[in-house]
Amino acid sequence: MDASTPKQSTTDCVNRQSHTALLLGMVPSPIRQAGEQAARRFVEFFTANIRNPNTRQAYARAVSHFFGWCAERAIALHEVEPILVAAYIEQHPGSAPSKKQALAAIRMLFDWLVVGQVLPMNPASSVRGPKHVTKRGKTPVLEADQARQLLDSLDIRSISGLRDRALIAVMVYSFARVSAVVGMNVGDYFQNGKRRWFRFHEKGGKVLEVPVHSKAEAYLDAYLTAAEIGDQTHTPLFRSITRHRTIGTTQPHRTDVFQMIKRRVKVAGLPATTGCHTFRATGITVFLQNGGTVEKAQQIAGHESPRTTKLYDRTNDAITVGEVERIVI
Repeated sequence: MDASTPKQSTTDCVNRQSHTALLLGMVPSPIRQAGEQAARRFVEFFTANIRNPNTRQAYARAVSHFFGWCAERAIALHEVEPILVAAYIEQHPGSAPSKKQALAAIRMLFDWLVVGQVLPMNPASSVRGPKHVTKRGKTPVLEADQARQLLDSLDIRSISGLRDRALIAVMVYSFARVSAVVGMNVGDYFQNGKRRWFRFHEKGGKVLEVPVHSKAEAYLDAYLTAAEIGDQTHTPLFRSITRHRTIGTTQPHRTDVFQMIKRRVKVAGLPATTGCHTFRATGITVFLQNGGTVEKAQQIAGHESPRTTKLYDRTNDAITVGEVERIVI
């Protein structure tokens, strides 16, 4: 046996103890009190099972609230029953979609604990969430001339103006989610035949490639020329702006983009409700208004179901208002 083995074994033992202590410090008390296996399985649920960071954050918040509620009532992990999960969902202060998401997070976690032999059964599997059916999305939508007004209002004499115009244009003209846009590298804007294409890395590990609209191409080329990063294919396409108002090296977070949009729409005099998802909904609506089909919009947006695409369609809003005005009294 190698002479370094005892020392190595001691080091491994200390590392395992430190890792265990770290795990126990990260989990809610009902999980922690159930033992190391439960704590480790809890952390693995978020680190190994959920790959999307947004889903991970939302589910972590949901289960944290649930186990905080259990801890306040001195309910141990093995004491959680369907009636308790149902009671928690019933008193949940959120909307119906929020309650459904909370239940989904709790149910998935308990499934993970059952598979890991921490619990014999899933107490949330039989609990039904509230009914929630919607045929119209709540995302605010801009008119085509409002979207044009915003793009034209940006001061493109600065690198930040060029970047923001290009970023907004990508979301509008390709129906892309903000997380997919900020996650792009320069190489994800590429030549395919005679046209430029975008490559988006979407939720669930999906890769979506769509041709680039001529306006988006013009705006993006202007930004890349000014930023001088067109040949840096493995680096972020959209980058943070430094304190000196120059282009940085790291990609902005989606919350940074959200704050940027809030500033830009305020200056442009557009509705304060405008957010990142507004441009996805606006692009789809304008596309359908100009003769595009739901099937093609679904393909560009990367939706699994046309029902999801229709939630972004506001083409019937004007018709509804016009019909209502027929009630002449």
